[in-house]
Amino acid sequence: MTRNITVAAAHSAPVFLDKQATLEKAIAAIQEAAKGGAQLIAFPESFLPGFPVWAAVRAPIYNHKLFTEMVKNSIYADGPEVEQLMQAAKTNGIHVSFGFSELSRASVGCIWNSNVLIGSDGVILNHHRKIMPTFYEKLVWAPGDGDGLRVTDTEIGRIGTLICGENTNPLARFALIAEREELHISTYPPLWPTQDPSMGLDYDLESAIRIWAGAHSFEGKVFNLVVSSIYDSTAKTKLSCLGSDAEDILEGTARGVSFVMGPHGNVVSEVMRKEEGLLFCTIDLDECIEQKQFQDISGYYNRFDIFDLRVHRERMVPAKFFDGSSSKNQPPSHSGGSTDLKPKASKISSAEEEN
Repeated sequence: MTRNITVAAAHSAPVFLDKQATLEKAIAAIQEAAKGGAQLIAFPESFLPGFPVWAAVRAPIYNHKLFTEMVKNSIYADGPEVEQLMQAAKTNGIHVSFGFSELSRASVGCIWNSNVLIGSDGVILNHHRKIMPTFYEKLVWAPGDGDGLRVTDTEIGRIGTLICGENTNPLARFALIAEREELHISTYPPLWPTQDPSMGLDYDLESAIRIWAGAHSFEGKVFNLVVSSIYDSTAKTKLSCLGSDAEDILEGTARGVSFVMGPHGNVVSEVMRKEEGLLFCTIDLDECIEQKQFQDISGYYNRFDIFDLRVHRERMVPAKFFDGSSSKNQPPSHSGGSTDLKPKASKISSAEEEN
């Protein structure tokens, strides 16, 4: 008996820095994926409202307006936009993994690079914040925490997610492997400049993604659903303010790709690059079992008497508030206005509801 599931990657471009239009596009993609028979659709890193690539190509003292616009088009993890995604998942009977820029309820200017996994019943299953922004991303996003660094047991399999550069972190990857991960979701931006391409030293994002995805698939014996976004004309127009030198760098920078990799480390789907659309792939999760015979690093093929990994999964908050009344004398489970979405919660909770 096989455990076949069909997954979809939204190899798509957001409506850059327009949260409402991007949300509408995402919901349309969810509907299309469900009609195509997918039981899960994954969206790229920071799909809403887009990836802040300007931080790579222009000095931060000139980017204040873009940062402000990014914040204004970011969303709360317990806000109405996520509720619409939850409803779309429920209506269409499909699991949704969604990358977004998340607002903080403790600060008007703090945002995180986040991802939520929504079940086919419309329930939030996990809420992950990228544990460390990569390189110039630190100029935009705050570090996350370990609260969402977990594998979720769903009706279609055990699912884990890491965002872009987190897939290079062996400890983060092992934390998921050690929770019996079967299907890994890797999310990426449309491009990631590190050098001026005219110097011949630019970062080859596709090659990097293949290395990272292959390593995790092979080491963990898991399927890996890789999804990148697209840098389209809308984004180019929006970022024309960066100047011609920056435009040349962005135009010449290698692009991300979307595909599915099997537990043996080989690509098992088509590879999507320049063309926008949905990538569908049917996989059999039982294939993970056979591969575990060879090297099972969370099972027999390790030495836990030698190695000891501890993962602190606590939602970090800037302050904890204690009210003086008798009925409210106990500390809240979270504070400082931070959103605290626990796995398999029946609804989204917020600080306002608790106070």
